[in-house]
Amino acid sequence: MSVMATLSSDFNDLLPAGASAPDFTLTDVVTGNQRSLGDLAGPKGTLVVFLCAHCPYVVHVRGKVAELALEFFPEGISTVGISANDPVAYPDDAPEKLREMVLETDLPFPVLFDATQETARAYTAACTPDFFLFDADRRLAYRGRLDESSPKNGKPLTGNDLHAALEAVAEGKSPAAPWPPALGCSIKWKG
Repeated sequence: MSVMATLSSDFNDLLPAGASAPDFTLTDVVTGNQRSLGDLAGPKGTLVVFLCAHCPYVVHVRGKVAELALEFFPEGISTVGISANDPVAYPDDAPEKLREMVLETDLPFPVLFDATQETARAYTAACTPDFFLFDADRRLAYRGRLDESSPKNGKPLTGNDLHAALEAVAEGKSPAAPWPPALGCSIKWKG
């Protein structure tokens, strides 16, 4: 069973606004190739989404995230997904299952596997989905939710919070604060 996690404003270890994007080199679950932040960063910004295959919150938003990735790629913002869940305790989040998810749902961005969980820790990722939007200088411009909908609250899936942040970054502006916290299943840490 997944445990719901939220990020509150009193969580002291969050990556702060303006922080540099932590670098990474991780394995692409579809191609098996190593991909780095430098390879994947967009000229105007980069959206890093911590996700997994099994979480109902991720399943709920996958289609909208794909739409936003396609909408903002021509604007110079790239998207990359990263899964860091422990594949031993959660076999549905093992690389081969992630590959199936990417192919079945036709995600238009690379999904990488963080086997050591070091990248998730560097980003202070806490849940899936957890959205980190960096500007052209790879500085954190937004960290929060897609919108206020969840799998069970009956609110419409609009993507409006993340869309507004993406729009601001595409225009070279800073997204409005405060950022609404991400909501989802907790990252499944090893041991």
